[in-house]
Amino acid sequence: MKSAWRHRKVLERDSKSADITAPLFAVPGDLHIAKYRMSGFQDTELDSVLRNLRADTLLFAGVNADQCVLATLMDAASLGYDVLMLEDAVATTSPAYCMDATVYNVRQCFGFTLTATDLEEAL
Repeated sequence: MKSAWRHRKVLERDSKSADITAPLFAVPGDLHIAKYRMSGFQDTELDSVLRNLRADTLLFAGVNADQCVLATLMDAASLGYDVLMLEDAVATTSPAYCMDATVYNVRQCFGFTLTATDLEEAL
């Protein structure tokens, strides 16, 4: 009997799940960092790139807020970056309480949250 599980390239370079999807698109000058784990910092050159750019504050948005976004945000905070999560630009397919816990933990432990309106007003 064959297993229903097959090796899938999740979050690996050139996999469907790592594609840039519409309406986003890459432009000349964009940096591309391949990610192989939940955190964008594990096994990548992201920290070196950010330090060379003299970045010290990171804004987080994206899917899987309670998994990939949170793991990367936590690693960034541990590496000394100031971290902000854009609440209305993150999402998850997990139950609502997972998102609530993610927002709570970011606020209490790692950094701050804000909305797109807050960001626009600040800029």
